[in-house]
Amino acid sequence: MSEESQQLDNSVIAQLQNEDHSSLAQQLDELTCEHSDIVELLAQYQVLSEQDDDEKFDSWYDGLCEDKLRVLKGFEIFRAHFERLVSAENGEVN
Repeated sequence: MSEESQQLDNSVIAQLQNEDHSSLAQQLDELTCEHSDIVELLAQYQVLSEQDDDEKFDSWYDGLCEDKLRVLKGFEIFRAHFERLVSAENGEVN
């Protein structure tokens, strides 16, 4: 794993612990990705992550540019917070 990816991963962990999305939202709003790029990226991510071919997923993931990596990591952070919120609303204990 590159140092840049490690720094992104460390920031993901920190942001998962922080419920305030404003900083993350600002970072994502400044990216160069078009809306269609983001939709395509998330579709690819969903399909490839559901497959049993880890090498194919890893190869795809390793080929992503920094902006797309930030989008995916932001997506996972927002998803984790939303899942936690829904679980809390349903009275589930995490």
